[in-house]
Amino acid sequence: MAYDLEEQEQLASLKSWWSQYGNLVTWLLIIALAAYAAWTGWNTYQRNQATQAAQLYEELQKGVTAKDNQKVQRAAGDIASRFGKTAYAQMGAFAAAKSAFEAGDLKAAKTHLQWVIDHGSDEYKAIAKIRLAGVLLDEKAYDDGLKLLSGDFPEQFAGAVADRKGDILVAQSKIEEARAAYKTALDKTNEQNPARQLIQLKLDAIGGAAKAAA
Repeated sequence: MAYDLEEQEQLASLKSWWSQYGNLVTWLLIIALAAYAAWTGWNTYQRNQATQAAQLYEELQKGVTAKDNQKVQRAAGDIASRFGKTAYAQMGAFAAAKSAFEAGDLKAAKTHLQWVIDHGSDEYKAIAKIRLAGVLLDEKAYDDGLKLLSGDFPEQFAGAVADRKGDILVAQSKIEEARAAYKTALDKTNEQNPARQLIQLKLDAIGGAAKAAA
């Protein structure tokens, strides 16, 4: 009887606790289960997106290999519109910009690079700005190119930015400023980087050592 009484007391205590907190516990459980389901669903969605984007990117690369600019442009547009949040969209935009540039379609090249600037991660944005400044250099839009390079960049791109500035300044016949830009590019570029040789050649071509000799 003592055991039955104790059991009844525990049951009564449980009923009292459930009456007070039962609804809260139920809702917390529902929220937890919903969150888990959403998290699982999101991961599945992300994997499916990445898989489909990878397939399209593979088609884009086939177009690059075949030098089929139309196929490259079409695939890049599909990736950007359907899978714009994946890294494949940014890589596809770069490939499409290069393909368009080689085909002489500077407008399309600029459009793809601008898309990366507007939607890409910081590193991709930096690369896109440097490449777009190069396209603007070809168009003789020098001020626009320098403006594009005047913002903040991740430190690892300092050398490439200074190098591109030097190219634009040379085109503007601003030799002293170009010389300073190339020297900055050398300072900011790792000694093991093959790009240093080209920067040095450009600096020598505009008399990089002339001022020191004087």
